[in-house]
Amino acid sequence: MDLAELTAKADSAVEPGGDFTKKVKFDFGDQGKLFIDGAAGKADNSDGDADATIKVAWDDFKKISQGEMDPTMAFMQGKLKVEGDMSVAMQLQSLMKKFS
Repeated sequence: MDLAELTAKADSAVEPGGDFTKKVKFDFGDQGKLFIDGAAGKADNSDGDADATIKVAWDDFKKISQGEMDPTMAFMQGKLKVEGDMSVAMQLQSLMKKFS
């Protein structure tokens, strides 16, 4: 899976008026960004202001999304960093299951 495929899956997974109503940005460094606007029900690769920003290497994100790496362990090991509202990041687990 590449960033374009992930963005398409994320865009189809978020719905306006759905359970996830916050803005979150995944920062994959040189690979790019994934911005999810839950209230608007869309995902793209923009660099907008978010309630939480999750910084993670692309390879580590793929392992997390495929169930090969535990997100809590990744956070504890410093492989995944959260800036902003930590509760928003916690809400992502159910959403990520839809596009992993």
